[in-house]
Amino acid sequence: MRPRELRWLALPLLLLLLLQPPPSPAHSATRFDPTWESLDARQLPAWFDQAKFGIFIHWGVFSVPSFGSEWFWWYWQKEKIPKYVEFMKDNYPPSFKYEDFGPLFTAKFFNANQWADIFQASGAKYIVLTSKHHEGFTLWGSEYSWNWNAIDEGPKRDIVKELEVAIRNRTDLRFGLYYSLFEWFHPLFLEDESSSFHKRQFPVSKTLPELYELVNNYQPEVLWSDGDGGAPDQYWNSTGFLAWLYNESPVRDTVVTNDRWGAGSICKHGGFYTCSDRYNPGHLLPHKWENCMTIDKRSWGYRREAGISDYLTIGELVKQLVETVSCGGNLLMNIGPTLDGTISVVFEERLRQMGSWLKVNGEAIYETHTWRSQNDTVTPDVWYTFKPEEKLVYAIFLKWPTSGQLFLGQPKAILGATEVKLLGHGQPLNWISLEQNGIMVELPQLTIHQMPCKWGWALALTNVI
Repeated sequence: MRPRELRWLALPLLLLLLLQPPPSPAHSATRFDPTWESLDARQLPAWFDQAKFGIFIHWGVFSVPSFGSEWFWWYWQKEKIPKYVEFMKDNYPPSFKYEDFGPLFTAKFFNANQWADIFQASGAKYIVLTSKHHEGFTLWGSEYSWNWNAIDEGPKRDIVKELEVAIRNRTDLRFGLYYSLFEWFHPLFLEDESSSFHKRQFPVSKTLPELYELVNNYQPEVLWSDGDGGAPDQYWNSTGFLAWLYNESPVRDTVVTNDRWGAGSICKHGGFYTCSDRYNPGHLLPHKWENCMTIDKRSWGYRREAGISDYLTIGELVKQLVETVSCGGNLLMNIGPTLDGTISVVFEERLRQMGSWLKVNGEAIYETHTWRSQNDTVTPDVWYTFKPEEKLVYAIFLKWPTSGQLFLGQPKAILGATEVKLLGHGQPLNWISLEQNGIMVELPQLTIHQMPCKWGWALALTNVI
């Protein structure tokens, strides 16, 4: 080969190098190996612990039958649970297959800007959308989910992109995606399963390419993995993927991940722990965790048959948030939109109610730390959070005492230094130190219309020990 030819060959390589994006100045020099020991040592990006509250969105083809559960396909076809079988018999022709729900998933009224505005009003700091559930239908035009995705079927729209753009343009929320590793009835997964996962056709041809596609195209800052299908993390090559995510990906510095990366990894490996659905231990955990839970007590997806008593009240949701944050967790509160893309009024109301509560009490929630005590030993339903730099302890109480006096057994006052205020009220409150431990706070005498908020209140205690 002549020198001139070598120069021409070198040009594309030179152009490629010139076109490479400059390294991010904030990028950590730490490199992570594809081992749990290395990956688990990664420091969780600070934004996640500061956020405290996010919204989960379960939406997919399961929103079309919208009956019983988002596990509809499995319960109907695999487990043949009578109420699901009867539902199909009563409402659809005998030849109807689950795949026939695909074209009916229209998302006709889906308005990403409207969703973004509701989420902003909720006071949440991040969202997590189900980009693909166990049914395998992707809410983006996945190259690896031919004819079973939101571009080819149903909406004929890139749902993930529309919501990502709206969230990033209209809100201060972080954008996150849920992704199911396995699919109930995918033939390659079933074949791998029958080989006791010695074969790895499904992760190589489907799961891993889709995960890279999602991260590169949409840059989620939460990657919420789920559904290991009983397969170990080696089958999924979870550690290899996570090493790329933390070392090379466009979100390497800000992305957070959960603990569902293969059988046995839950509550043991990953960024933050989920441990189980609706996990709320009620005590301090040594590792950052998240309570993912549903407003509808029975289902993650929308249910047409749900009655009003099936939904948690805003008082119950505020209690969940306060307990979770006091014990060091984040609350991920789930809603299920309808097949046409509307957020039903009961979900919207709960989100807006939470937002109105956080407008008053967010100071006691966002960017707080756990205190030496999580809840009070004298008065039930009192939970503590802490801002050490400001020397502030927050006592969040869920029942207003009829006596007008709130007894707190945990804080110890410092005469001449301690100050107590009710968030949303502002004036310093009178208090007296109790003989043994704690303080008694005289709450202001307010009518119901003068209350700064409903469903729970927060005292800011300055200079207590």
